[in-house]
Amino acid sequence: MSVKVRLGIMMFLQYAIWGAWSPVLSAYLENTLHFSGIQIGVIYSLLPLATIIAPFIGGQFADRYFSSEKVIAVLQLIGGGLLIYISRLTDYTAMMWLFFLYSLLYAPTMALTNSIAFINMKDSEKEFGQVRVWGTIGWIVAGLLLTGWRYLGSAPGADTLLLAGIFSLIMGLQSFTLPHTPPQKNAAKPWAFIEALKMLKDRNVLIFTIIAFVVATELMFYYVLTAPFLESSIIGVAKENTPMVMVIAQAAEILVLAFLLPWALPKYGIRTVLTIGILAWPLRYIIFAIGSPAWLVIASLSLHGFCFVFFFAAAFIYFDTIAPSDIRNSAQSFITLVTYGLGNYVGSLFAGWIKSMFTTSQGVTNWTNVFLVPCALTILCAIAFLAFFRVDTRRNAAKTVKA
Repeated sequence: MSVKVRLGIMMFLQYAIWGAWSPVLSAYLENTLHFSGIQIGVIYSLLPLATIIAPFIGGQFADRYFSSEKVIAVLQLIGGGLLIYISRLTDYTAMMWLFFLYSLLYAPTMALTNSIAFINMKDSEKEFGQVRVWGTIGWIVAGLLLTGWRYLGSAPGADTLLLAGIFSLIMGLQSFTLPHTPPQKNAAKPWAFIEALKMLKDRNVLIFTIIAFVVATELMFYYVLTAPFLESSIIGVAKENTPMVMVIAQAAEILVLAFLLPWALPKYGIRTVLTIGILAWPLRYIIFAIGSPAWLVIASLSLHGFCFVFFFAAAFIYFDTIAPSDIRNSAQSFITLVTYGLGNYVGSLFAGWIKSMFTTSQGVTNWTNVFLVPCALTILCAIAFLAFFRVDTRRNAAKTVKA
């Protein structure tokens, strides 16, 4: 089996795990276990919180002590068993602490799967999108399998955690088939994560990191609020049709990852790709803020392909091109911490607060005002990016290769 195929299976399983529980766990927690809204919010905040704490640890182990594929294997095998056990729990306190422990195991693998892919690719600009696209496919397939499982008689609820646990165990075993990616034991400095932090001394890295954090906070306006917005009287999508409508975003993500990103990066360079990505954000939120016609709002979901892929997927490629070879795992851990960790955690709280601010006591939300907030912030990010971010990493990467 080729390296590219093995990496694609890795990405498929990595995001199938997440996709098995994330979209539907809240319904189980609310309707079956009768957790409060705050309790559900806490459960969902644990993975972003773990992404703040854990990735540097995983990156340090993979950069300095153990092969990356073995680190992933151990984390996923333990995590899979833990998820299956959690699926049997009904007590909030026990579930919260054990799910936090699981999140601490899963969070490092988000960065490690990226870094192991980059390290084993000949041309990351052309190949990463074609490998990473299988993660999006895995997310979709997990949802379809869960639906099929329920049609076969599975009781809706804990099956979402059970399926995620099964995927995790499969990935743990599959990780032993990944390309051997040993640590850099001959590295001059022992603490890889400290060296990754020192990358912020570069002005362009610092600027990009700040912008990536802010954009990641605004990503949560899409993840948290799009479904209730579509189901509001303004757009009028029926509840049973919301998952199908939102697949538009995942379909666009697949197309952009598989075809446009591998074409655009070598042709135009990463700065241009990132520019297109960051400009797509305010465009989407302007359409959301206007809120009509409904067909345009629904069609604008396809912008997620450019918003997510041309900015966040490209961001991981950018950090891979600028990181020294002995800290590539920790560099990926750092950008994961900034975006999926700090950004998503702050963004979840921020999006909820903004929605509450513009919702009346009768429960009516002013969606225009809600979406003007991320629209304004992403416009500011786009202006800052265009004004201050100047690096063309294609040239830097070429110089590194020649050196």
